[in-house]
Amino acid sequence: MSFKNPCSARMGFFYVPIPHSCIKRHILLNFQHLPLLTISYMRFYRLTRLPILFLSCLLVSCSSTKKAIRVQPVSTMNSIRLLGQYDIPYGLSFKNTTVGGLSGIDYDSKNGLYYLICDDRSAINPARFYTAKIFVSQSGIDSIVFVSVNYLLQQDGTTFPNNKKDPQHTPDPEAIRFNPVSNTLVWSNEGERIVKDKQVVLSNPTVHIIDTTGKYTGHFQIPANLYMNPGIKGPRQNSVLEGMSFADNYASLFVNVEEPLYDDGPRADTTNSNAYIRIMKFDVKTGINTKQYAYPLDPVAYRPDPPDAYMINGVPDILFMGDDKLLVIERSFSTGRLACAVKLYIADLSEATDISKVPSLQSGILFNAARKKLLFNMDETGRYIDNVEGICFGPVLPNGKKSLLLVADNNFNPIQKSQVFLFEINE
Repeated sequence: MSFKNPCSARMGFFYVPIPHSCIKRHILLNFQHLPLLTISYMRFYRLTRLPILFLSCLLVSCSSTKKAIRVQPVSTMNSIRLLGQYDIPYGLSFKNTTVGGLSGIDYDSKNGLYYLICDDRSAINPARFYTAKIFVSQSGIDSIVFVSVNYLLQQDGTTFPNNKKDPQHTPDPEAIRFNPVSNTLVWSNEGERIVKDKQVVLSNPTVHIIDTTGKYTGHFQIPANLYMNPGIKGPRQNSVLEGMSFADNYASLFVNVEEPLYDDGPRADTTNSNAYIRIMKFDVKTGINTKQYAYPLDPVAYRPDPPDAYMINGVPDILFMGDDKLLVIERSFSTGRLACAVKLYIADLSEATDISKVPSLQSGILFNAARKKLLFNMDETGRYIDNVEGICFGPVLPNGKKSLLLVADNNFNPIQKSQVFLFEINE
């Protein structure tokens, strides 16, 4: 989900963390416009303009990910520890596209490659996804190198249009997952719901299957309660298919809506605790939705300023852990506050009711929602946290522990940040 942040700030220097042991190992070619280069005592390069790192550059990483190791789901997660973050420069240009709006991430452990989907609705460049190498060490993220960019293609092989050209077929990309069994990708599209006197656009959300070049190969069958409706029914605008995760050895796919369906009750606010989203389970072989579960949202973390301004708490992404458990991101934003409040929960679906046949959670039918347990509150890091929207497991760290990565969407806004966070998992 993208939103416009009303706050303002002045952009300063970018700081790129590079461990001392790696300084002499990073050989960067074809730098342009590099007027200032100093090394501080905190072991940061301070650049007024960042050099752009691509594969055409010769870059030798630290000893963190020389050999890709397949990471299995982690069913037991006692705690996680933040190792570091990396900020991708605003307005970074790569192969004639603008890097930003990164709303989903997944990891191909065999090739040590990350897939990052961009939520540009073909407004700046055609809808697309990137691949990148993320070099990590025990002390954090050493560097990020973008490898390729591929356009998301329609069934006829063309790129998606923007909303000025064809609003009915303009995509809203949000999540992406890699399937190593079939060597394919799935990505979610939120669709569109505009109901105005002079314009009505009802475009259903979709889950597309593509090859690794972006070519369309199929889609999942979206259940009827996700169809866009001109009345107070179905999904809300810009709050539909936000998160996805493969499960059960890639036999299943979990997909979640970001905010409650109209049928299921009100959005989260600063006081209520009765807002429920739906997490939907699909069979990968048939593409059919088999089960749906209710997940309870926290209230919005902070009151907006002014009090009647925009606020939200929703789920931008999920990650299967095994044993009917999902790692769930809850991301809260309130007007007047630049940062987002982000919490990671472990959701247990083992005793949750299948509500796929329940048309409304306000109908009085009794159900068991997913149980959730707080794993990590990013407010407690003392850092500025932006619009975190994606999560994936990463490589095994040098100390033998598994890793977790999060990515933040900057909404192509100069006062926001494209952040990548690295965590160590304690099982």
